[in-house]
Amino acid sequence: MDQAFELMEPPILDIRQVSYRIGGRLILDRISWQLRAGEHWVVLGPNGAGKTSLLKIACGYIWANAGGEIYRKGRALVNLRQLRESIGWVTISLTDQIPPGEVVARTVVSGRFAQLGLRQFAGQKPDDADFARARRYLDEMGCAHIAEQRFGTLSQGEKQRVLIARARMARPLLLILDEPCAGLDPGGRELLLASIHNLAKIQREMGLILVTHHIEEIMPVFERSLILANGRIIENGPTKEVVCPQLIQRLYGISTTIKRAAGRYWMICD
Repeated sequence: MDQAFELMEPPILDIRQVSYRIGGRLILDRISWQLRAGEHWVVLGPNGAGKTSLLKIACGYIWANAGGEIYRKGRALVNLRQLRESIGWVTISLTDQIPPGEVVARTVVSGRFAQLGLRQFAGQKPDDADFARARRYLDEMGCAHIAEQRFGTLSQGEKQRVLIARARMARPLLLILDEPCAGLDPGGRELLLASIHNLAKIQREMGLILVTHHIEEIMPVFERSLILANGRIIENGPTKEVVCPQLIQRLYGISTTIKRAAGRYWMICD
């Protein structure tokens, strides 16, 4: 039978007309955004644009208290715990919450049980398969060699890669990388970005969101961009069309030239 159209899977995350208010201030104003399986997005915007609030709503840490709905795979979500379990969030602030003396492989396994520091409780006992999967995830992030090291001995870039492996233990539908390169030297940054690029190619069904202030951190796999300013979406579309000198001028008030090399963007101030 000739089928003119193929049925499309519902988005893994569908944010519909979401607004958020703190006191009398509107932080997010009717945000609508869809992310489908395997899509990789970059989120850009100046400080105060509403990026953190939007991500916290996406992860289920706060509620859209001024209107709107969130759907996961076509179903309305009212259970914030269920939403949190489907989304992994990697942020630099987590590094201070991991026990520095913990062996890296155990740190990664702790992600399966949403623990900060692996502990054993009834019904939450890791097995050999958990540790095998943890080592595989470390290998895919290019750091299998540190599996038996103590977390506190790692470089900042290595810690970030371990945290990404840890987040994957919950098999999330979506992984949010919140400014993962903050505080890294150029070498550590490039190693981390290469690992993220490799992860995106390996995990075709898991969505990825990269939050950054630096357009040179947008790897080629992040083919779509969401741009926020003053709590509203000002651009939403293919990265190669969205990221341009006019956008930088609008967001940050500076005049630039943007060069592209090896699929990445490099900003030169005029």
